[in-house]
Amino acid sequence: MSDELHKVLSLLASFSIVSILAVGGGSAVLPEMHNVVVDRTHWLTGDQFKEIYSLGQIAPGPNMTMVAVIGQHVAGWPGALAVLIGFFVPSSVLAFGANRLWHHFEPSPWLDAIQQAFAPVAIGLMAAGVWLLARLALEGTLTVTIAVISTAVLLARHVNPLYLIVGGALTKFLIG
Repeated sequence: MSDELHKVLSLLASFSIVSILAVGGGSAVLPEMHNVVVDRTHWLTGDQFKEIYSLGQIAPGPNMTMVAVIGQHVAGWPGALAVLIGFFVPSSVLAFGANRLWHHFEPSPWLDAIQQAFAPVAIGLMAAGVWLLARLALEGTLTVTIAVISTAVLLARHVNPLYLIVGGALTKFLIG
């Protein structure tokens, strides 16, 4: 098996597993995705991961399409396609199957218990994603200040986050 084919198949397998963990959305899997692509396989550095994630946040469309950039970086366009298939197909199939089962067992009292259990798990997974991003992105007083101000503004008012992204980038460019 060629090295390129091995990389493509490894990407497909790795992102298929990560996909199944996507309870609560894409940000919930960031710690595991980081573990796979940075810590275990060394496909990316921590800075590359942070930059690709940031790019996914400002690009139009679903932010988790950023996984294609990871695949493209590792194995070119076949890698990008493998990662997109691996990341989106298994979770979609799982969601479809869970929905069918949910409706089948709808009168069961277990459904309320399951639904109530998923909320704290999803929140915990998302919090772990936020913690990972904070560890990667907060480098020094300036970035911490930008993060605190952005958080305060978002909690106090409904502001388009794009303005905060542009403002933070300009601040970092001019001061940092």
